[in-house]
Amino acid sequence: MPTPEALVVLVDSQDAADAASTVCAKAGVLALDTEFARTDTFRARLCLLQILAGDSVFCVDMLAPLDAGPLWSGITANPCAKILHAAKQDMEVFAQRFGTLPAPLFDTQVAAALLGHPPQAGYATLVEAELGIVLDKSQTRTDWSRRPLTAAQIAYAGNDVLHLPELAARLGERLRAAGREAWASEDSATVLDPALYALQPETAWERLGGIEYQPPVVQARARRLAAWRELRADRSDRPRQWILADEVLQRLAAVGPMDIAGIEALGVVPAGVVRHSGAALLAELRAGEADLESGAVAVVRRERTATVDAARAKELGALVQNRAQELGVASEILATRGEIASLLRGARDSRPLRGWRREVIGQQLLAAL
Repeated sequence: MPTPEALVVLVDSQDAADAASTVCAKAGVLALDTEFARTDTFRARLCLLQILAGDSVFCVDMLAPLDAGPLWSGITANPCAKILHAAKQDMEVFAQRFGTLPAPLFDTQVAAALLGHPPQAGYATLVEAELGIVLDKSQTRTDWSRRPLTAAQIAYAGNDVLHLPELAARLGERLRAAGREAWASEDSATVLDPALYALQPETAWERLGGIEYQPPVVQARARRLAAWRELRADRSDRPRQWILADEVLQRLAAVGPMDIAGIEALGVVPAGVVRHSGAALLAELRAGEADLESGAVAVVRRERTATVDAARAKELGALVQNRAQELGVASEILATRGEIASLLRGARDSRPLRGWRREVIGQQLLAAL
């Protein structure tokens, strides 16, 4: 393993990338991290790819004029576990940039949570707690899209993978001792489904807070508007909220204006949006209404007053809490309040009833329903 004083190699040329590719393809240990920017784009812009490969640490400048395809192929073809911390965002970036995901995966945040650490424990926090090493945090708010990169930035980025193998080894040993190694593998693998990162305009409406409480016609309009916004954001590579803010979208869906004058009368739709996209918005609103009339969409209506039985939720929550205490983990690792509520509403495909959780807590919950 590299020492803390290991030289971090900046890869910013094709020759350097090809040399790193050879190392990564043969390494017995691989750890990965990313630095990306997403302030003014729909898709994350990968700026830096950090790799620990055996005894080498590479920081690949993904904004440099180089083809990283062969390097990524070497990483994904290597059968060893890829170690990452809180991997889901990284996986989204990999899916968008390369179209493939690195597997098998060992997520140190997942592993730590199964051993009693807070479920969202950060990398620096875990390194200090498990390894006694305090990491430099001076570059936390760095703009990784700016060039040239400084020596301090490169060293900071290298540290993000430098300690992952030792951390993974420490956590892995404790997982095996506790009989939870398979749990960590199962939970880590949940972020390896490419469908999680595919463009899905038809489900974009689910991001709208409280939409399930709205009348069917409002839901149907919002679905169409959200799908239109998703496609427009993808095509222009601009944030969703820049295309149409959530509150504006929901206002349009709630009122359902019949013409441009009606949109303008709302007083919330920017003039530029009305001018360039007013006709499209009206078309989507009418299409949503048609979807509802034809039965093309199945609305999910939930009354705000129709909450789950509080006493039953408390009872199931206590079961989860007691079992979590026995295992020495946070209760949300087994089941969240939302998942308990879903069970009480009749759901039978939620996380507590799948995989290792079904035996650990799911059967108890089902028996108590």
